Amino acid sequence: MSMTLPQIREQLLSHDAEFQQLVFEHSRYEAQLKQLSQTPYLSSEDILLQADLKKMKLRVKDEIERRLAQASKSGT
Repeated sequence: MSMTLPQIREQLLSHDAEFQQLVFEHSRYEAQLKQLSQTPYLSSEDILLQADLKKMKLRVKDEIERRLAQASKSGT
């Protein structure tokens, strides 16, 4: 019986240090973006930082999704 995506994600979180690091990075970027969004005024540096954080968060999310798809195909 094949595993569901949430089950695969949990297994990767339990056994794959690189996957754990990716999830940690994604959460960290999300927290930084949330903090920036609560700032009433963003300086030009903050706007650039926000754009960079969004790009990095998306890059990490894409890698997480790639690894989930790969694990799903291999029947992990």
